[in-house]
Amino acid sequence: MNSVSIGWLAIYFSKGVLSLDIGRTASGYGMGAFSYFVPVFIAEIAPKNLRGRLTAANQLMICVGSSVSFIIGVVVSWRALALIGIVPCAVTIFGLFFIPESPRWLAKTGRHKDFEAALQKLRGKDADISHEAAEIQDYIATLERLPKAKLLDLFQTRYLRSVVIGIGLMVCQQLGGINGVGFYVSDIFEQAGFSSSVGTISFAVLQVVVTGIGASVMDKAGRRPLIVLSASGLVLGSLLTAISFFLKVHDLAHKASPILAVTGILVYIGSFAIGMGAVPWVIMSEIFPINIKGQAGSVATLVNWFGAWLCSYTFNYLMSWSSYGTFVLYAAINALAIAFVVSMVPETKGKTLEQIQGAINK
Repeated sequence: MNSVSIGWLAIYFSKGVLSLDIGRTASGYGMGAFSYFVPVFIAEIAPKNLRGRLTAANQLMICVGSSVSFIIGVVVSWRALALIGIVPCAVTIFGLFFIPESPRWLAKTGRHKDFEAALQKLRGKDADISHEAAEIQDYIATLERLPKAKLLDLFQTRYLRSVVIGIGLMVCQQLGGINGVGFYVSDIFEQAGFSSSVGTISFAVLQVVVTGIGASVMDKAGRRPLIVLSASGLVLGSLLTAISFFLKVHDLAHKASPILAVTGILVYIGSFAIGMGAVPWVIMSEIFPINIKGQAGSVATLVNWFGAWLCSYTFNYLMSWSSYGTFVLYAAINALAIAFVVSMVPETKGKTLEQIQGAINK
């Protein structure tokens, strides 16, 4: 969080491109680490019957934060927005003083009294933690017996499928265009001839509502159906937006073009929020064996953020090349994502982690 705060301050006080780049690098580094550590921490402190919902709630809160930023950005300058970004960082840093350490980490480091105290605090002072404490101790003992994994171990045959699935889902999530659309949504609406403020606020509100719906049905609908539905909607949204820009470029159907643009973008963001936004992170937390989870999760997170940078960096270049061609390209990538999920990604709903990993890493 300190890195993120420093990044926002560098952006706020920036006088040129270099300081902006430094600020974005610092904030990006902090948020990149945060995006991986938080789900791991949640998984380690949550009771097993709430773990799935709490993981989805984390993604929902990310979405809420993003949407609030979009809405605030409509009415304040980018410097003011950077300054506002420090507020949640300060709240988080303050809140860390009241959050107990992960019981599993304490058990792993041999701090058994602290481990039991932290677990009791998390479960409530009157809760019986003896059974859960014994399970955690057994888990740590199993973990200690496994060989320490190295980065190159990820390429062993027995782990290769889970690594391909984890990294492949992150590639599908990012290269389908979400960061380009998200970062430049107001410009997209302006280019299509629609009100950028109305469009951006609609975008932000829809994102939160649909993410909440997706989180609530994830354990009932299953992971694969949600991702396939999501990617199908991304294809449709991309094509509708492409048609809108095609009509605008060729000076056709002036009234229909803005309507198609806003419909396409809202279908796109709603589809992303229902599945492709959260489900890849959930699946990634389920498919890696515990002895390679740290290395594999780190690599998948790195790929995710590199894809986010690549998508946002290339978006303006692609739009300059061809506005409708850009969205046809995103439609094609999301169509390939459907094929990848259908052919490679297993359904993990209702299975224990051991069953999932046993089926994948044969």
